[in-house]
Amino acid sequence: MGSKRMMRLGMSMRGLGYHPAAWRHPDVPANGTVSFQHYLRNAQTAERGLFDMIFFADGIGIREHDAPRGALARSGYEIIEMEPLTLLPALAARTSRIGLVATASTTYNEPYHIARKFATLDLISEGRAGWNVVTSWSEAEARNFNREHHLDYATRYERAAEFVEVVTGLWDSWEEGAFLYDKAAGRFYDESRAHVLNHRGKHFQVRGPLNVGEMPQGRPVLFQAGASEQGREMAAASADVIYAAHDTIEAARAYYADVKRRLPTYGRDRDDLKIMPALRPTVGRTAAEARAKFEELQALLDPMVGLQRLYGTFGDLTGHDLDGPVPLDRLGPQELKSFSDRWVRLVREKNLTIRQLYEHQAGAGGFHLVGTAAEIVDVMEAWMEAEACDGFNITPSILPGGCDDFVALITPELQRRGLFRTAYEGRTLRENLGLKPHVNRYSRQAVPEPVSA
Repeated sequence: MGSKRMMRLGMSMRGLGYHPAAWRHPDVPANGTVSFQHYLRNAQTAERGLFDMIFFADGIGIREHDAPRGALARSGYEIIEMEPLTLLPALAARTSRIGLVATASTTYNEPYHIARKFATLDLISEGRAGWNVVTSWSEAEARNFNREHHLDYATRYERAAEFVEVVTGLWDSWEEGAFLYDKAAGRFYDESRAHVLNHRGKHFQVRGPLNVGEMPQGRPVLFQAGASEQGREMAAASADVIYAAHDTIEAARAYYADVKRRLPTYGRDRDDLKIMPALRPTVGRTAAEARAKFEELQALLDPMVGLQRLYGTFGDLTGHDLDGPVPLDRLGPQELKSFSDRWVRLVREKNLTIRQLYEHQAGAGGFHLVGTAAEIVDVMEAWMEAEACDGFNITPSILPGGCDDFVALITPELQRRGLFRTAYEGRTLRENLGLKPHVNRYSRQAVPEPVSA
């Protein structure tokens, strides 16, 4: 019988937690998203719990709609927060092992900027940087960047694929050992190990090289959330980790098998890509304690905020009976299609009322488990054994409480079962995730081109 696979874990630290009423919880600092100490406490707790990384989802605009009118002022979810590529270097200085992963959009950035920022983060953190590759999808973000409407779906993904190609090319500008720093011989770097990218594509023209030197882990770890066909293919080609979203083991298994089977096309092995779906656990020392925690949060949910959460899929439901059926005859803007499809399917399968749907979406939406540590780990272990995932990205309902509870209760249970580390394996994020060392694309070239003015 083979040894158990080790579970990979990320702690998603966006805002105050993933429940839309989190900011109203008595143990949550309502202003935490603009407090460095709030982020630092969570990061250090996650590191004490031996998490592979902290993960910062991010948007470059307030994407929540003020519909119904006045709902936005009642919501504390994703309204104000710190910019992660400014925040993470500060956290790097106060942590030592945990990975530092941030989202950066390929739609409203330039490749050279992103390559340079994440390379610098990797140097500051001594090899713990990761980039979550996303395309921006909301009109709110478009209007912050000289556009009335965001790019169409196909163009966004086409641009994203070329964007990643350029960034990874820039990260290979300097082979290992390129910098000699030889004062006696007067040689700062070895010209044979320096490379000009000279990219000319449909969306970008970037000469290079990158003016940041070689990085501790070769290059930052690449993350992606690839649910669509284009996203799956792009992830199979270049991602190291997928942040997935599945609420059933059957859906997760099908997705896992589909993405993993694509890897050989790109000369990659199954373990070269880790798939980590989101998981929101509410854990207690007893099942009753866990249920009480969940119900306390649900009771704090404002109905207007509940309706706001449904707007992107179903439009404005203000005039409808909250305890009546969800109308499916006219839908909303469908801004995030994969999520909209899921909610429409759920309504059709379970015939939910409007109130039931927004309560489900707020509290139990996605993959949400309520119970004791043993009960939650039973499910986590079952997903691993069924090859539905390689680990999980934890999306706590509240912060810091959700992170504190996981480390205090769930981490020890995972360790007791031999599913999770008892100490970090290495210094870099790549090492701790069990990924192969990065090999510079130029390392096998006999005569690389030198850098010239």
